[in-house]
Amino acid sequence: MAKKKFTFKTIETSKLRKFSYDDSKVQKDSKFVKNGANNLFPQDIIEMYNRSSVNAAAINAIVEGIIGQGLTSNEDLYLERANSNGESWNDLFAKAAMDYKLQGSFAFEIVYSKDRTKLEAYHIDYSYIRAEEKDTRGYIPGYFISSRWDQKARFNNNVYEEQDVEYLPSYNTRKRTEQARQIYVHQSYRPGQEYYSLPDYVAALRIIDLDTSIDDFHAHNIKNGLAPSLSITTFTGGSDEQLREIEEQLNASYGGTSNAGSLVYMDVQDKEVAPVITPIPQNGTDTYYTTINDLVMQKILPSHRITSPMLLGIKEPGQLGGRTELLDAHLLFLNLVIEPYQQELLKTIEGIMSFMYPDIILGVEQKRLLEDGEQDKEIIVDGDTTTTEESEVTDQQPELIA
Repeated sequence: MAKKKFTFKTIETSKLRKFSYDDSKVQKDSKFVKNGANNLFPQDIIEMYNRSSVNAAAINAIVEGIIGQGLTSNEDLYLERANSNGESWNDLFAKAAMDYKLQGSFAFEIVYSKDRTKLEAYHIDYSYIRAEEKDTRGYIPGYFISSRWDQKARFNNNVYEEQDVEYLPSYNTRKRTEQARQIYVHQSYRPGQEYYSLPDYVAALRIIDLDTSIDDFHAHNIKNGLAPSLSITTFTGGSDEQLREIEEQLNASYGGTSNAGSLVYMDVQDKEVAPVITPIPQNGTDTYYTTINDLVMQKILPSHRITSPMLLGIKEPGQLGGRTELLDAHLLFLNLVIEPYQQELLKTIEGIMSFMYPDIILGVEQKRLLEDGEQDKEIIVDGDTTTTEESEVTDQQPELIA
């Protein structure tokens, strides 16, 4: 009797993505401190930003709000040149604002002039840096910089090629004589974190990852002709190659969006070996994912402290979207989200620039909506706001600067 052949298809199971960012346990012989268990936590953050539309919209809105209309100064000349690459301090401010919101921190390279009386600043992508182990006083002496941390084989057990990793000592103007180049890394306090700051929305990373899975579900569903509606069982007893050929023919004829709803036609020599075609009832998975999508929206936006989806141009079903609600949400957004970020950035940049300009006073020009539909331009400086000019009243719905 011929041996019966069975063909089984593997079922891919989903594994939950793990985000590890505890840096409290560090090996004493480490040359650098890993950021996350796999040393790629900043890269994971970037991937979540690039793949989740809701997360990206929230981050972009906050970054644009932080930047506002740009930096202001008591002397415009102070802001014109930040480095020899032709970047202004407004250019660095915009890049630092993105890193600060996305990663929870930002970094600048500081380069002193030959006579050590002036300095230039260059933005460093925060995902590129890894901290050196703290000294006996709890101070981080410096940071390693590389754009190639993802090449795991080259960085396992802290083994790496020196030419691919640059080292800069931590920012300290008192050491500028012996250190012509330094790195400033902004550190925000976070319980349990000794070396690296975390973004304020870190608790929502799991739900952000779920958002990307929902997009993957719908994209694969459409590309595969929606959820499978038929099960086809054949009785050819063919070889693995023959079975694979049959499967390829079926996929070519009936798979994908262009073949959705097409007729399944087969011709066999004997009805005894005719394939069995069994309809597969739908289980409502698409509706389930729609419900989950609403849940994702409700969790991601609060993690960014966005109280109303209207600030992102998202209209919820049944929501009237009145002017009062919009103005209240905008006011909370500016006061509780935008201004704290601005204050930290202003304090940092002003501190660096004061090395050359001791009298410098920095601010951010910000538009604010008023209840009567007018807009005021304000300069935010050290927590205070000063109205600079008033715009004309408009009957149209005001646009949010976010």
